[in-house]
Amino acid sequence: MKKFNWKNIKIRKVSIHDIDDRLLLINLYVTQAATFIIGMILIIFQSRNPFSLFAPIHSWSPLIWGAAFAALVLIADLAVTRFVPDDVMDDGGVNDRIFRNRPLWHIAVLSAVVAICEELLFRGAIQHAIGPYWTSILFAAIHVRYLQHWLMTGMVFSISYGLGWIYDQTGTLWTVIFAHFLIDFIMGCIIRYRREEA
Repeated sequence: MKKFNWKNIKIRKVSIHDIDDRLLLINLYVTQAATFIIGMILIIFQSRNPFSLFAPIHSWSPLIWGAAFAALVLIADLAVTRFVPDDVMDDGGVNDRIFRNRPLWHIAVLSAVVAICEELLFRGAIQHAIGPYWTSILFAAIHVRYLQHWLMTGMVFSISYGLGWIYDQTGTLWTVIFAHFLIDFIMGCIIRYRREEA
């Protein structure tokens, strides 16, 4: 039997520009599927029914909370983008690559998939176990591409903490899913149509 040689493994840094669109999308969808599965497993290990988190809502109030929070985040983000140098807000071109050539329907699908999967894991499972503060630290750490800039890391932490707070206030995952969807969808459209105008 041939012995495996660990020295033959070579690790190199891969730039976002080295990955084609197809591989980038596959990576995004696989990552989100893993996020969803991990969230479901954690919720089951907490002896909770994961499907109860998706119970229908019977008023517009949770969606109004979500829309109001998304509006605040978008206003803050656009204000920061206007007054802060581009290199401080740079995520390495990931968001640009994800959204710039997508049709509107695909931006909506991507935003919905990310919102459902990430909120199930972070708000539905992790926040239940460790609270909104530590969940937000973990949420910021998971968004690795923002860690090189303290302002972006702080914004991701703040958004996550705000989502955790409104989840506690409304008691329904639909609030944070809707807020997360609106933030990603509108920012995706801004990236897409700004590029088109340019």
